[in-house]
Amino acid sequence: MTLSTHVLDIARGRPAAGIAITLYALDGDARTPLGSARTNADGRTDTPLGVDLVAGIYELVFAAGPYFAELGVAAFYADVPIRFTLAAGADKYHVPLLLAPWGYSTYRGS
Repeated sequence: MTLSTHVLDIARGRPAAGIAITLYALDGDARTPLGSARTNADGRTDTPLGVDLVAGIYELVFAAGPYFAELGVAAFYADVPIRFTLAAGADKYHVPLLLAPWGYSTYRGS
């Protein structure tokens, strides 16, 4: 299974470049980092964040605070964690983030 993501800055109406993202595997209280990346000029990571993933619970953490600080914008969220479940039998997951200084939205993309 592979996992990809992208981030759109909906307050500015453009991709969010330079956001640090970390992928974690969750097992009870254990949180194991699996990889990290930064978004490129298109708001995407250059490679999938996860490859050969197995069914289970995962978390993506987007460093929103530093992104907005770099733009000189006060933001409410320091980090945006998105926790989700990957099911057996699927081969590709995409988790987009729509981000603004005061809120965010996400969904399972294609």
